Amino acid sequence: ASSMSCIGSKSWPPYDMIVISLSSSRITLQCWIILDLFLTVFCEPSNYEENIFGFIKTGYMFLNYSSFWFGAWLSVFYCIKVASFTQSFFTWLKLRIASLVPWMLLTSWLCSFAAAIPFAWDVYSVHENITAPSSMTNSSARGTTRKDSLALIILLCDASIGMPLILSVVSSVLLIRSLWIHTRCMQNNGSGFRDPSLEAHRKAIKSVYSLLIFYVAYFIPFAFLLYNIFLPFSTPKSICIAIMAACPTGHSIVLIWSNPKFRELPARIWHHTNCSVR
Repeated sequence: ASSMSCIGSKSWPPYDMIVISLSSSRITLQCWIILDLFLTVFCEPSNYEENIFGFIKTGYMFLNYSSFWFGAWLSVFYCIKVASFTQSFFTWLKLRIASLVPWMLLTSWLCSFAAAIPFAWDVYSVHENITAPSSMTNSSARGTTRKDSLALIILLCDASIGMPLILSVVSSVLLIRSLWIHTRCMQNNGSGFRDPSLEAHRKAIKSVYSLLIFYVAYFIPFAFLLYNIFLPFSTPKSICIAIMAACPTGHSIVLIWSNPKFRELPARIWHHTNCSVR
């Protein structure tokens, strides 16, 4: 739906640019996970760990980081366009957001790429440490290199997943607060409970709140898996994987049903499907 609105237009709407980036990263991530599952089944374990695992893990982290950033920018965009704050900086952002969005997306790609690259280096160094024989001195030097590598990875991971989380939570809370204040003012001014404008505000609050819940619910198990808190094949780890699989779907459903333009396309597809069956 977003791509169709961009076709033929000289400048892409900033909202559609963010949604296209977010959707593309999530679709690619799902395909990447399926590819990983096929490779683990059909490849030799030694060949997979030596030649494929580092590449797959780096791509997986890059796509996850990208999805976090694009989801955060979507929350920021909602906040800037919908919330009614009068501060000068907020007004400046409202006027400049259309030109800032392409740079925000490009910066997100670069940050995600920079944060994912050390995972390939770390996997390679671990494989070297396991397979290559050496003296105690060389082993100690490699151990120091290994610690430095892990410290760099942890630092980059914290910056990569912490900053978009903060952006998403802060912008969502500000937007919910602004919508709630506006809703209370409308109620005090005598608007009826079924007033269309009041209903639209309530629906917007529910949508933003739902998006925030799905975003945070995806972030928490991702952080648990990132730092290997649970044992492999344990029940808590399986629960985290199931939550991570479900949250992007729930986030996308909320996006579709909170936007009339997105609701229209599934309705048309459903209508044509019913006509074809008949």
